[in-house]
Amino acid sequence: MAAIFSSAALKTRQREIKDEAEKQVVHITENGNAAFVFCSEEIFERELRRAAERAAYEERMRSVIERGRADYAAGRTVEGTEAAFAEIERRAASCA
Repeated sequence: MAAIFSSAALKTRQREIKDEAEKQVVHITENGNAAFVFCSEEIFERELRRAAERAAYEERMRSVIERGRADYAAGRTVEGTEAAFAEIERRAASCA
């Protein structure tokens, strides 16, 4: 569960906030609205890595979908599971 503290808690609950920030991103609110995030350097680097991995995955998926649409538009399709498996085997053999 996300750790959420008010900005006023920064004065009275520093140790608790720091302890939590060593485990996860801590959200700081002002007047009940999201205002800041706080975390350790290790958590920050981990979150950056995760964001980069997600972005790379999304780009690979976008590329695959785009290539599939182009193949479909160009008529490069197969019909049925037997034809699909045969095409997979043909492509695998040509890569070997």
